[in-house]
Amino acid sequence: MNFEEFLTKDEQAEAQQETTAASAADADAENEYAEIEDSIDVQKAVVESLAADKAIQDERISELDKENAELKAEVTRLKNEVLQLRARCAEQVAALEKVGEILSKNSETPLSNKVSLLDRDTEVPDRFPGETREHVLEVIAEARSAAEADGRLRRAQVLEGVLLANESEGTLAQKRTELEKLFAENANIVSGPVIDVLQTLGISHKNGEEYLLPAEIIKRTY
Repeated sequence: MNFEEFLTKDEQAEAQQETTAASAADADAENEYAEIEDSIDVQKAVVESLAADKAIQDERISELDKENAELKAEVTRLKNEVLQLRARCAEQVAALEKVGEILSKNSETPLSNKVSLLDRDTEVPDRFPGETREHVLEVIAEARSAAEADGRLRRAQVLEGVLLANESEGTLAQKRTELEKLFAENANIVSGPVIDVLQTLGISHKNGEEYLLPAEIIKRTY
């Protein structure tokens, strides 16, 4: 037996409306649920995107912190170098002032020119500008060291004064070093190419008919 048979047409229409309304409500609920799910998915995607951006930013911040630390260390190092340079400059200024005092005192004596100028045989010309002066200064430096070692205090003081007033240009030592380098680069063998260079420099590689060793050539020349 169908229950709807006992209902009137109005009741049947009302029941049909209620059924339709319930179906529509269910559909609306499903649509709303679907919209909520879509909204949640969108929010999840946004959160994941923000998390990825934050990870990138954190990594970049870490890199910047590292670079900042390195820059601070470099600044500290440069500051230390500046302080060291200032200290060296102060030492050099003090040394120059001392030399100036010595020169001033020397200029007051009749024999002052003989402290820095010595006559020599002009038939033995310099092989390079200032060669004689460099040799003399090296000899004085060696004599000063020997005097100190031997306890000759006054002689050491006098020779030290001459050295302070006549600073070496280092040309002789440079020439000696260049010759040592030439021999070292050629396995300390006086070969043809080495002889060509020596001849260009006006340096002999023989003592009569006997060939000289590299060390002997250096000693005989510089």
